[in-house]
Amino acid sequence: MQHIYFTLMPYRPLDMEAAAKQRSAWVVLPNSLYDPKKGADDYESHMNLLEEADALGFDGLGVNEHHQTAYGMMPAPNLIASAIIQRTKRAKIAILGRALPLVSNPIYIAEEFAMLDNLSRGRLICGFVRGIGAEYHAAPINPAFSHGRFHEAHDLIVKAWTTPGPFAWEGEYYNHNYVNLWPRPYQSPRPPIWIPSQGSAETIDWAAHPDRKYPFLITFAQESNVIRNLNAYREKAREYGYEASSEQLGWAAPVYVADTYERAIEEARAGVESLFNNYLTLPMEMLMPPGYTSLSSMKKTMAARAGIGLKRQTIEEMIELGTVVVGTPTMVRDKIQKMRDATNIGIFVALLQIGVMGDELARRNMQMYASEVMPHLK
Repeated sequence: MQHIYFTLMPYRPLDMEAAAKQRSAWVVLPNSLYDPKKGADDYESHMNLLEEADALGFDGLGVNEHHQTAYGMMPAPNLIASAIIQRTKRAKIAILGRALPLVSNPIYIAEEFAMLDNLSRGRLICGFVRGIGAEYHAAPINPAFSHGRFHEAHDLIVKAWTTPGPFAWEGEYYNHNYVNLWPRPYQSPRPPIWIPSQGSAETIDWAAHPDRKYPFLITFAQESNVIRNLNAYREKAREYGYEASSEQLGWAAPVYVADTYERAIEEARAGVESLFNNYLTLPMEMLMPPGYTSLSSMKKTMAARAGIGLKRQTIEEMIELGTVVVGTPTMVRDKIQKMRDATNIGIFVALLQIGVMGDELARRNMQMYASEVMPHLK
């Protein structure tokens, strides 16, 4: 099993009382609540934790992309990835993920990722996503075109990585007289591509297709929906005539480990509850803008979220639903092993700095996970 240390890089100094007066921590949250000096310190703290995760032996370091939100301060994950590459030596650098439909020229992503792959000498993992609904309020992109733009951008990027140039591209959304990538990727034929998802039926079908067989990661969902969606991927693979390997199946969840269950609850409460009740507050029109997804996939996504971002939940409720994994090392190991038995996952993406959680608790959590959980599941 691969273990990925994942960070959202939330803006931890956020004035929660002031933020609570707004309808969301996304798009409409006034940026007057951001203090650049505190923000710079927060970036440095997050980078230090990533560097330490490399030293602790995590297989990969995961970052991602979000826009105009205190939930995650990485509008340009390529910049964060570049900085991580210079500060680490061993772990893979997983950008989970880059929102393809939001860019006007996918070739820029192909070029940036090829640069990162060279700078890291082949440590790059590319996670491609459409971006959650709120991103389409922060970008001048019609969400009804999201699927089409994603698929065409993906196809153009992969061809640019793997086909000698120059060549021309004439598509529905993108047109180029010359596609001639400099530099080319370090990995041959290209960096690996992973697909983080909330469980869209269309995404499961597309990722499992024999032309791709992309690793599929279910993120921030209750246990029953993680199992259902990962097994839906496995079943789709069987329909296509092959058996999905464990390396194609992943789960991402917040995790907190302590020497007793009571201590784990006490120390994780503020971080977990702030993540889901404050940073992830999203009214329905932001979460699911018209045209963003099909009706069937919208129903699946809403079920998978189990109220995340729509109603307040306690840490106890989220533990019961299996949205978060909190407890002693044995309890955490057993929960991940249970999910492995149920789904055959070979990738676990652990969010170990959660919400407002400070560096001291996050560091203790990382160290205990690396020493008491990770070796038993390797």
